[in-house]
Amino acid sequence: MKFLLFTLVSRVPDPNTGRLPETKERLLDVVAQARTAEELGYDGFAVGERHEDPFLSAAPPVILSHIAAVTSRISLFTAVTTLSLLDPVRAFEDYSTLDNLSGGRLELIIGKGNGAAQAKLYHVTTEDQWDRNREGYELFRALWDSDTVTWSGRFRPELVEAKALPRPWQPRVRIWHGSATSRDSVELAARHGDPLFSANVTNPIEPYAELVRHYRERWEHYGHDPADALVGAGTAGFHVARTSQEALDVYRPIFEARLTLARKLGLPIVFETLDDFVARSSALVGSPEQVIDKVGRQHEAFGHEVIHLSAERDGRTESQHRTGLELFQAEVAPELRRRIPSRPLATAPNGRNTARPTDYDIDSRGELVRTETSGVPQ
Repeated sequence: MKFLLFTLVSRVPDPNTGRLPETKERLLDVVAQARTAEELGYDGFAVGERHEDPFLSAAPPVILSHIAAVTSRISLFTAVTTLSLLDPVRAFEDYSTLDNLSGGRLELIIGKGNGAAQAKLYHVTTEDQWDRNREGYELFRALWDSDTVTWSGRFRPELVEAKALPRPWQPRVRIWHGSATSRDSVELAARHGDPLFSANVTNPIEPYAELVRHYRERWEHYGHDPADALVGAGTAGFHVARTSQEALDVYRPIFEARLTLARKLGLPIVFETLDDFVARSSALVGSPEQVIDKVGRQHEAFGHEVIHLSAERDGRTESQHRTGLELFQAEVAPELRRRIPSRPLATAPNGRNTARPTDYDIDSRGELVRTETSGVPQ
């Protein structure tokens, strides 16, 4: 099994102190989270895309490019990139550039979008976002796969023998299709033989498991080998501690702060108590043994090989957060990797060397500084 740390770069008050971080501080904290993820041995780091309060994740390729410059191994995910909002040509240019800068570490998860703000900013509505997502995906894929593309569609001007640059490092990037409830996204993934990433965060796991079953059925319908289907799944919460009680005590203020925010925003409340949240949702809050057992039960429902875990401190102390991440890697991840084999994440194709031409660090002002020269990709 593979493990990603994930962020939507929310900017909210600390649940313990009430302090609201500055925008620059919050963004640099995400970069630090990614470096910690690589240091501790996580397989990937994922940045979502939202275009409304309280999120600062409007530009995943920019954030991930910064992360690419200060890491060397970890896979870089979008989770998700809302392709329905983007010009597919511009999206290709951005992500192809990132693919080169990262040495082929890019993995894309695409989704049709969410939130009312997108209608105001992009004039994309719930009525047309699915068609835009499908069309954007098909053009994006064509641009990645071919040096020149002739194409026409509904939502952007046609292309005639068009060449988009730069050409990517990976000959064929893996594109996951993110879905919470949409069978349209599942259908698109199955038809094109792409993996599915289930959101798995808002509700109990049963509706997500049903969607994964539907994906596998449609996968076979389109003539794909059932063994080739690939599934990832999210988690609604994450904290590992030596004992169950310690994990619950640390996570309780986080859960209560989320309840307060959801009520303030008028969002539906699915889990009224922390005990219910831990029992019925996908949240991994408990001792190492409890987390291993719960992932095992979820794997029986999903057959997933990749999971994402929240990268956020969410009011925990630095020590609590770091200790939980370390404990997961020391005692949970090895056992789950042993029990649940998984396919590799993005790696440089054709045996290319993924060493970065230059290594960088972040100075006390949050600026990139060059530290040393390493191998140049062959």
